[in-house]
Amino acid sequence: MALAGALAAVHYFRLGLTLAHYDARAHLVVARRILDSLTPGWQQIGAVWLPLPHVLNMLPVQVDAWYRNGLSAVAISVGSMALAAGSLSSVILRTTGSIVAASTGAALLLLNPNVLYLQSTPMTEPLLFGLALFSIAATAAWLDASPPPEGRRRTALPGMALAAACLTRYEAWPITAAVVLLAFAVLVRRGVPAARAVGEVARLAAWPAVAVMAFAMNSRWVVGAWFVSGDFFVPENVEAMGHPLVAWRQVREGLTELAGPMLTRAGFIGSALILWAWARSASRAPLLLLLALFAAAALPVFAYVQGHPFRIRYDVPLVIASAALAAGGLAVLWRPVRIPLAIVLIALTVRHASPIDHQAPLVIESQREAANMAGRRVVTSYLRQHYGEGHVIMMSMGSLGHYMHDLSLAGFDLRSFLHEGHGEIWTFAMLGPRGHAEWLILEKTAEGGDALYHASLRPRWLDGFVKVAEGGGVAL
Repeated sequence: MALAGALAAVHYFRLGLTLAHYDARAHLVVARRILDSLTPGWQQIGAVWLPLPHVLNMLPVQVDAWYRNGLSAVAISVGSMALAAGSLSSVILRTTGSIVAASTGAALLLLNPNVLYLQSTPMTEPLLFGLALFSIAATAAWLDASPPPEGRRRTALPGMALAAACLTRYEAWPITAAVVLLAFAVLVRRGVPAARAVGEVARLAAWPAVAVMAFAMNSRWVVGAWFVSGDFFVPENVEAMGHPLVAWRQVREGLTELAGPMLTRAGFIGSALILWAWARSASRAPLLLLLALFAAAALPVFAYVQGHPFRIRYDVPLVIASAALAAGGLAVLWRPVRIPLAIVLIALTVRHASPIDHQAPLVIESQREAANMAGRRVVTSYLRQHYGEGHVIMMSMGSLGHYMHDLSLAGFDLRSFLHEGHGEIWTFAMLGPRGHAEWLILEKTAEGGDALYHASLRPRWLDGFVKVAEGGGVAL
């Protein structure tokens, strides 16, 4: 499994697509800036993106080559997908003993071209997939373990796994809530009294709850708010804004485009079969935990209702859910039909899109910034020619973190940039940049323009500065 992922990563690296998505480059910047910054320290972890992926990559990206090519983060992604496939197989084997279904689940995960491309980049979704499925596998093992004499199961492994997932991506928050609720359902199905079952899952839930509280406290210390929930986007999804059913339709259509109609239907059918198995068999009841993966849909639905632009990438966790639930449903069917159904399912899924499909929706979406990258070369060229030693470049990391990474290829260190992560220094510079920075880089177009662009519209804010280059939506 890891070998297949590594081969795919090499393929996309040779095509120059490893860092095509702007978030892929921005994640590298956040990891690097923790130790390489005008003001290095824990506050550079930030309060918008969850911290675990950046903390894991914090030391590797201090190596310039790995920072610039992203391969250390890609290694984390490849390993995470191997963990996801192995964990899914483990759950199915533990609960049903079906080697066919376990193998089919792993294959469906790694044959989807969008998943395979995503695990070939520094994006954080693969780590979510690995930790979410490992959490489910660990929770299933926890449910199967015999309680010790004092009557309490040890929650450390599943609890820490859920906590780690909750510190990786926000989709893990509804997934974790669903895992806890479904674990309660499994315990009750096995005859555990409801009051005792509540106590058991409460101790399990304490681990991710503490993790989320720690993140909220860090957010409070860094930006003064317990949770940063605004100013990420311009509400432009007018169709779905305020309409949950329209938002759900957009999510469902995105899933079908990524996974294909066959795998999508198989996922829903598998969900029904898993519910049937839970009702009929206490021994197979932990398979119910796989349903938690579909809770990831809550995040894009909520975002689209707020007007967030549609992004096909937000449906990739549901591809993982469809593959897992289809395999889980296959595992509870009559044994003689499993192999032929598995062959048909895999064949029709691959027919929708080959594993290495350069026109896969996510591959196309990830290249949305290609024109801007080319256009900004004139800005990079001018800055490189006229930049003086010790000069400070003020720019918004929230808007242009990916361009900071692009500038690293031109020889600029992160210590050259003044950005939001520098707290009060940034706050004072936003009152007037003169005396704080020698250069300004403004994002003029994306999301209606960044904070510097809007500040530049104020009288006298640009006193002492003159525009010298422009391209790709930014001005120098």
